[in-house]
Amino acid sequence: MIERYTLPEMKKIWSDEHRFEIWLKIELLALEAQQKLGLLPQEDLEKIKKGISFSPDRMQEIEKVTRHDVIAFLTTLSENLGPESRFIHFGMTSSDVLDTANAVLMKEALDLVLKDMDGVLDSIKNKALQYRYTLTVGRTHGVHAEPTTFGLKMAVWYAEMLRNKERLEKAKENIRVGKVSGAVGNFAHFDPRVEEYVCEKLGLKPDPVSTQIVQRDRYAEVIWALAMVGGSLEKFAVELRNLQRTEIREVEEGFSEGQKGSSAMPHKKNPITGEQICGLSRILRGNLVAALENIPLWHERDISHSSVERIILPDCFILTDYLLHTFQRLLDNLVVYPENMRKNLEKSRGLVFSEKILLELIKKGLTREDAYALVQHCAMKTWEDESLSFLEVLKNDSSIREYFSLEELESFFDYNYFLRQVDFILKRAGIEG
Repeated sequence: MIERYTLPEMKKIWSDEHRFEIWLKIELLALEAQQKLGLLPQEDLEKIKKGISFSPDRMQEIEKVTRHDVIAFLTTLSENLGPESRFIHFGMTSSDVLDTANAVLMKEALDLVLKDMDGVLDSIKNKALQYRYTLTVGRTHGVHAEPTTFGLKMAVWYAEMLRNKERLEKAKENIRVGKVSGAVGNFAHFDPRVEEYVCEKLGLKPDPVSTQIVQRDRYAEVIWALAMVGGSLEKFAVELRNLQRTEIREVEEGFSEGQKGSSAMPHKKNPITGEQICGLSRILRGNLVAALENIPLWHERDISHSSVERIILPDCFILTDYLLHTFQRLLDNLVVYPENMRKNLEKSRGLVFSEKILLELIKKGLTREDAYALVQHCAMKTWEDESLSFLEVLKNDSSIREYFSLEELESFFDYNYFLRQVDFILKRAGIEG
């Protein structure tokens, strides 16, 4: 596990202690179901419940010999019992315990991740509302395009994280299955009602059909949903990192008292949190490859997936939990510089209004091709001479002046023009307040 990034609630879910608790619960529920179906007497069930005990240390000792964790677990359960212990794990296989427990663990972990998602969504929403009308230049290919707002940037993120939440909820439903169906999944040695009972008590559904294992496309879907969250967070972090570049400086990560940016250069304030988010999200994507490789197993199962999952399941949930908390902290402490946004917006000296002029010429009756040629000619003059504004060039161009008065041209250079649909977009994205 990646201990450095493990937050307390998620750490508890993936602890050995909690996992063994679920294993024991599954075994006891299976016994209860068997008793209800008449396989073992109530008296023996009570003896088992009263006398059963489990020691992780003892399990470790046994596992050194057996080299099989579930057998070591079962042995520890039986050591203080009498003949009644023969009913423990009756007709079951190891994966009945392991896969059913994994479903419980992933369900609990997804509940925590979904809670984290709600926190991130709230933070993004707050920023979208706070900066809904804060003009900034839109950039395509890294080059100034047209004005947008910082709030609309946040709205894009909000809608994307809602999609991620939907993916997680769907993955949670598809992983919420248990199996207690025996060595090849055909219930050869006990009634399917045992599986139904165990799953119902654990808040799971019975897997409609299984082999010795729950099929690993379900697991891959969960890891994919987590990797998608990581991909989105990296995308957001990359944008903030770019906006923090010295020559742009429209935002900055919060810089706490006593924090240092560089061992060599005392002036540095680096976007280290965003960089950490970007780096750790790569691990999620790498683990997704491993999860996909776990889907094709030999026949009714082999064990090649098992060692992989002991790493990627806890690590993916631990990292996603950490990344969501870290991104929320980054966003909540973000320093925003609207004055720098405005300054950068005006660096192109009005060229951001080129499409507006193009469309106004088309309204005057020009073909799109002819209008484009006129506007591009003036735009290139503006690019080449930094002493000129786009409006000045247009005013002095005889071809343009055939269609517009000075007053008309000046009226086109209104930044509020780009704010007209902001409220509509935010409302459509579910951001209101």
